[in-house]
Amino acid sequence: MTEDNPTSGSDQPIEDRVNNRSQRPSSEAFKEFMASHWAPADTSLPPEDAVAPFAAQRRRKLSERFPGERLVVPAGPLKVRSNDTDYRFRPHSGFAHLTGLGLDHEPDAVLVFEPVADGTGDDGGNHRATLYFRPMAGRDSEEFYSNARTGEFWIGPRPTLAELQARLGLPTAHMDEKLEDAITENAGNQALGGLRIRLLRDVDLNCDALVDTSRINTAVDLEESDRLDAELAEALSEIRLVKDEWEVEQMRTAVQATINGFHQVAKALPRAVEHKRGERVVEGAFFARAREEGNDLGYDTIAASGNNATVLHWIHNNGQVNAGDMILVDAGVEADSLYTADITRTLPVNGTYSEVQRKVYQAVLDAQGAAFEVAKPGSRFRDLHQAAITVLAQRLDEWGLLPVSLEEALSDEGQQHRRWMPHGTSHHLGLDVHDCAQAKRELYLDGVLEPGMVFTIEPGLYFKAEDLAVPEEYRGIGVRLEDDVLVTEDGCVNLSADLPRSPDEIEAWLKAQQG
Repeated sequence: MTEDNPTSGSDQPIEDRVNNRSQRPSSEAFKEFMASHWAPADTSLPPEDAVAPFAAQRRRKLSERFPGERLVVPAGPLKVRSNDTDYRFRPHSGFAHLTGLGLDHEPDAVLVFEPVADGTGDDGGNHRATLYFRPMAGRDSEEFYSNARTGEFWIGPRPTLAELQARLGLPTAHMDEKLEDAITENAGNQALGGLRIRLLRDVDLNCDALVDTSRINTAVDLEESDRLDAELAEALSEIRLVKDEWEVEQMRTAVQATINGFHQVAKALPRAVEHKRGERVVEGAFFARAREEGNDLGYDTIAASGNNATVLHWIHNNGQVNAGDMILVDAGVEADSLYTADITRTLPVNGTYSEVQRKVYQAVLDAQGAAFEVAKPGSRFRDLHQAAITVLAQRLDEWGLLPVSLEEALSDEGQQHRRWMPHGTSHHLGLDVHDCAQAKRELYLDGVLEPGMVFTIEPGLYFKAEDLAVPEEYRGIGVRLEDDVLVTEDGCVNLSADLPRSPDEIEAWLKAQQG
């Protein structure tokens, strides 16, 4: 250790070395001056968010499922992307659904449902919910200017406890002062008079550790606890199967922004042809619109030209875009509320489908139309897929591509037609692009469609360039067509209907967009 550098070499803690670049002032004179001469904080409270009463109803639904039990739903922490650089924060979808918080609000926050006597809780439910988070530190604190993750000088202002409570209609508390007690107090083995905890696991490791330690210390069966936690995750998915009025409006917002993104994609196609990584040009055009109109992408954009379109989740997007090929673009804008659209179009790069491209595209369009016909209350979710895949099998049979009869292919013992469409036709859509993913099979795949459900209809055909089971004219062609559907009282509404679907409409649209 030297006098000039008292913390040189290995004497400096490893976790502190990330600050070696900072050269932040630390004198008492600086601290005193930094804490002074700031305009008074605005103490007026914001109005209640439009989502607040809807979020309260969602919390009531969850409360009704688990009377007498404490429920712990974390938002999740910041996640490191590289060294000291974090990804933009996005809360867990279950937390966002129950609070109504979108955008990048409140990493590390936790929503705790405290059980009360039946009917005496929030809105007459079985619990009183409290949102625990870390409010903005005062400008007289060092955190204000020294903490690059939480300080207002670095990341901007955060709401106070009172502000967030006013916006959400939800009691708030400082997590550093009260969260541990709120989670662990009186917890334990129910047979011994303790209070059962259910935790949304694998979202926040600190919450997992806190709950697990409490369970171990109070003789709780850990295997049984894992099952109970899984039931909470399941419930958080299932209460999202039917969207409320506010959610439907958010889906419409996300869909419209996504349609605008596709307009940008159409305009960018000529430049994409000229670029050695034209797929990135397409991806970038859509992403720009996503950030302009929404919070982010709902998922990584698929911009797959030529044979890449036969790769179902092609997100490398580093290929060329060649005239004469088609480009499959599967993309969605995530709104500020975190609800996302999910739309796919397969476009002729030069503006005109070839004869075989049009034939394949029309088959997929007809399959989608068949699924639309059964998208109505009373149908089962699995009926959507059966309707679409039957049409595709019929077309493949007409083209002479099936190695067996149509009847044999459609049987459970056959399924040869699935070589060219191995994925499902639909999935629920909402806060997650594959929403409600932890719902029970009997409520999802075998579930009956109800008004308020939102899902995709997305049949496709994929003939890989190396597929010797089809004639050469089909090889390298991949087509998918995907729209977002809302079930209504008497049928369904295609939320993305304003984006052209038929080959003629798409050709005319491309011409108009490219001027």
